[in-house]
Amino acid sequence: MPASKTAKQKEKPPLEELSYEHALSELETIVTALETGKSTLEESTSLFERGQLLVQYCARLLDQAELKVQQLSGESLSDLPSST
Repeated sequence: MPASKTAKQKEKPPLEELSYEHALSELETIVTALETGKSTLEESTSLFERGQLLVQYCARLLDQAELKVQQLSGESLSDLPSST
């Protein structure tokens, strides 16, 4: 069984190769799979671990995008002023 687990892990691309959208899509798939409760404990644990990595990766990409916008605009991001 460890060989099939290794094969499944090889099917998933490394996080660094994923776009934000692809990583988020994979994360949504993992959440759906965990919510069904049909996975074994080992599969659920593996899915949870991958999900945690994806959450951290997506957060890092968002932080980088925010920093880039701040650098381009020359100021900190803030809420838009109310038009009323």
